[in-house]
Amino acid sequence: MCCAERKVKDMSNPILMQFPLKGEWYSPNTPGSKIPSHGTNRYGTRYAYDFIQVDWTRKGWPAYRVSMMQYLIKGAALEDYYCWGERVYAPCDGMVVVAEDGYAENKKTNLLTDVFKAYKNANYFDPYKDNIQCIAGNYMIIQYAKNVYAALCHLQKDSVQVTVGQYVKAGDYVGNVGHSGNSFAPHLHFQLMDSRDITKANGLPCAFREYEIFIDGLWKEVKDGVPTNRDRIRF
Repeated sequence: MCCAERKVKDMSNPILMQFPLKGEWYSPNTPGSKIPSHGTNRYGTRYAYDFIQVDWTRKGWPAYRVSMMQYLIKGAALEDYYCWGERVYAPCDGMVVVAEDGYAENKKTNLLTDVFKAYKNANYFDPYKDNIQCIAGNYMIIQYAKNVYAALCHLQKDSVQVTVGQYVKAGDYVGNVGHSGNSFAPHLHFQLMDSRDITKANGLPCAFREYEIFIDGLWKEVKDGVPTNRDRIRF
């Protein structure tokens, strides 16, 4: 299997992580395609990734099993999303410094409601009085090194497997993909940052030690790479 390198401008000297999921995934929001990847530098999201699973055989690569018409008119139940409930794994060795669970997920996605929620949180969230879980949902933060923290957000309710003070190793099962907080659809939001406080953190560039991309009908190995929003990736 050949090895391909994925280098991205403004991602010099990225911190290398193990991928926090297994199987085939797609990253619609990634620093491999634009920086800031989420359109803002707030909340440590400058170099953040979103990961979903899609049907590569259907037009538009939908993340849900229902028709697009049903999604647009009625929404889609969480169970209809390919990635909802998939296991999440620690991307690095480190100490758990934040672990928040119990935040309710919406039972289904609704385009208008989710867009309104995103707009409200983007423009009116007050870190001094609002609960950060309305943005991050159920989430955890792992301290990897001095001033390097890994955040895993929007997890499934009651799925967080770790507690504050617990030491984890890369690859440990830590939770499940969910739809909690400021989430348009079930997905995993992953970022590195320089503080355990999301409201004050700056994002840090991150690349993945090893994964595969599907090119011309073949899976090709990538080392120390950054996926783009065009890549079909496997871990």
